Amino acid sequence: MHFLPQKLAGAFVIELEPHRDERGFFARSFCEREFEANGLPTRFPQSNLSRNSQFGTLRGMHYQAAAVREAKLVRCVRGAIYDIIIDLRADSPTRFEWIGAELSADNGRALFVPEGFAHGFITLADESDVFYQMSELYRPEGARGLRWNDPRFGLRWPSEPRVISERDRTYPDFDPDNFDG
Repeated sequence: MHFLPQKLAGAFVIELEPHRDERGFFARSFCEREFEANGLPTRFPQSNLSRNSQFGTLRGMHYQAAAVREAKLVRCVRGAIYDIIIDLRADSPTRFEWIGAELSADNGRALFVPEGFAHGFITLADESDVFYQMSELYRPEGARGLRWNDPRFGLRWPSEPRVISERDRTYPDFDPDNFDG
């Protein structure tokens, strides 16, 4: 695997290192030793699968409150997505900055999302499946969100969403005075 550090401290794009032959290829998608060497968690007690049937499905921007933060390892295993993360950490020099990365079944990339970040994606293809490994068990009481088009962050999505939940569409504008992330 190749760990590509991003401009947001602690965030990585992780590329597969495929070994190809006439059958296709084989690649490791996780190695405890390599994750540890890059300062990343090696324990992922929960995994999730997000199935998205339509191009333009937007999910996010989600994060967990400070008391129950979680890191994520996100990979698109079918189709393609544009994944965005926002640094919400109070002590970070890149607080409120964001990055985006295309993850697809074809490119095999994963995005490591550190604790204290908001995360969301839009599908770039019909029938896109997103597989998450989580550093903590999900705690619904800590679930929070930011609106996908909140002007505070200036996120640049590759297309307008066609499918978005009521909850994700109607988060209020970000208010730093009431932020508990």
